[in-house]
Amino acid sequence: MFIKPFFKHNRTTGERYCVYKLCEGYRLNGGVYHRIIVGFGRLEELETVEQKKLLAARVEELIVNGGNSLPTSAVDEQVERLAQHYFAEIKNKKRYDIKHGDEDWETVKMSTLKNKDAREIGAEWLCKQAFDQLGIGSFLQQAGWSEDKIALATNHIISRAVYPSSELKSVSFIKENSAISEITGFDKDKLTKDLLYGISHKLYKIKTPLEQYLSKRTNELFDLEDKIILYDLTNTYFEGRMTRSKIAKFGRSKEKRNDARIVVLAVVINREGFLKYSNIFEGNMADCKTLGSVIDTMSNQTSCSHRKPIVVIDAGIATEGNIAMLKKKGYDYMCVSRSSLKEYHADTTALPVEIKDKKEQPIELLKVKTSGDNDQYLWVRSQAKALKEKSMNGLLSQRFEEGIQSIQEGIAKKGGTKKLNKVYERIGRLKQKYPSVHNYYDITIGDDGNGTATNISCRHKTGEDPDKQAGIYFLRISLKGTEEKTLWAIYNIIREIEYTFRVLKTDLDLRPIYHKTDSAAMAHLHLGMLAYWLVATIRYQLKQQGINSDWREIVRTMNTQKCVTTSLVNIKNETISIRQCTEPTKEVKNIYDMLKYKYAPFVRKKSVVPPTEIFKNDSP
Repeated sequence: MFIKPFFKHNRTTGERYCVYKLCEGYRLNGGVYHRIIVGFGRLEELETVEQKKLLAARVEELIVNGGNSLPTSAVDEQVERLAQHYFAEIKNKKRYDIKHGDEDWETVKMSTLKNKDAREIGAEWLCKQAFDQLGIGSFLQQAGWSEDKIALATNHIISRAVYPSSELKSVSFIKENSAISEITGFDKDKLTKDLLYGISHKLYKIKTPLEQYLSKRTNELFDLEDKIILYDLTNTYFEGRMTRSKIAKFGRSKEKRNDARIVVLAVVINREGFLKYSNIFEGNMADCKTLGSVIDTMSNQTSCSHRKPIVVIDAGIATEGNIAMLKKKGYDYMCVSRSSLKEYHADTTALPVEIKDKKEQPIELLKVKTSGDNDQYLWVRSQAKALKEKSMNGLLSQRFEEGIQSIQEGIAKKGGTKKLNKVYERIGRLKQKYPSVHNYYDITIGDDGNGTATNISCRHKTGEDPDKQAGIYFLRISLKGTEEKTLWAIYNIIREIEYTFRVLKTDLDLRPIYHKTDSAAMAHLHLGMLAYWLVATIRYQLKQQGINSDWREIVRTMNTQKCVTTSLVNIKNETISIRQCTEPTKEVKNIYDMLKYKYAPFVRKKSVVPPTEIFKNDSP
């Protein structure tokens, strides 16, 4: 059920005014119809749109439960008084079949029973409750958005979280497969891809205040402090030439799509996985050049202004210039050292601290220092990483030696490369191809004194072992007096941002970008960010309960709950239609219970429609 405004005109006074009616939508013979349950009048007693919506919801509660229910949401005295008044009118005038308990019996013709219009509702309802928990609808209302636009935006954000796809496919999904419109109240028959494009652009226009609001809201909702923030970048590519784009540029693609133009997506998240800040840079922007503007912006945000969080960054961003900038602005930091330390020392009495990674593989930790640097370093040796690097070193060494052998064969065979300068060029290219192993070899080239190479000698350097440093790397840290295990725990939070990128790119379909304009591409990326807020809100609460399922698995589980209409004819030849959600499975109930969410948006919607009372949708 939903409240619907009707505009009227007083011919005598010329006044144009609005009255409200409680309506119910239903399907009959393939058509969509609206049935007016009761007229609310002008509702001048209620000042806000939210109060009017609460009135409709409260009347529906009373109808479904036969008048025997307490309000399930915050309802003020005025709304409750009106709800009881209109419920009594509906009951007295028999505008709706209100029965409960032992009275709810019907004699029906079983041959007329039909189940139809089955739609997915579980994942949509899960996301809608997260949407309401975050208060996004209230924020948009305060920003001056109309109820219809809020419902459209809700549809688009939730459908992106549940069924990430193009706007055209989203329209088909909402119209044919999903019950999301029954939850939001937006008329799905009016939905078009152009409306979705338009609402994406409108959402992007308020990106900054909305992002700041959500950052503050999640902190308040879950009592978070942002003591640690993680900053990293990824990129996504365009399908299309994008020759006129100001942001799509050829750059270093992390997805190995060097044939396509890309944009750089920068995000800041806290240790709980909630976004704090996001920005889009040109595709040819170097990672290390983005940190300064991000830190300046973050310093002005409400959620971070009361104190300085620890900044965790990747090695590619941790240039000496960026480190100096963080120090100047008073931020503590942690990063992987851009170079392996050659000379370092530790406390002579200190022994490595041994811990286990997630796969129960041993890791050794030891705090060390290096001369001329006030920063502290954490020496890390990973057994699993060592095995991987040894295997890789062996493979690279083999390929390097095979390359040298190929050059040697070229010298020996007729017609092969024998000129000394050409041989040097080939060896130079080979060293460039295998930079991590060639330093462990002594290579000498014999010649005849006339510019012709005669042979190549390639031997391992004595005492040099490429596996000596396998599995060893260093974390650079500004924190003083912190234990090794704590430092390691802080660094491992960076896994959270890796998961964020994976969700954004794979689960929420941020790549590739098919849009042809910069504004459309920006709106597309921002919509994915908004969908991620729902994902992060749900997953954070589930993780607190020990559930670490990935998002696609959660959606699959929730999609087992459907919404279906059962219709049949009683002995009075009245068509009885019951719209209800299927009983959630044990797994779905478990998710709802952990989140303290309701099992369904409505218990049941029952209507008895005589043939003479059928009105076409949108009729007055």
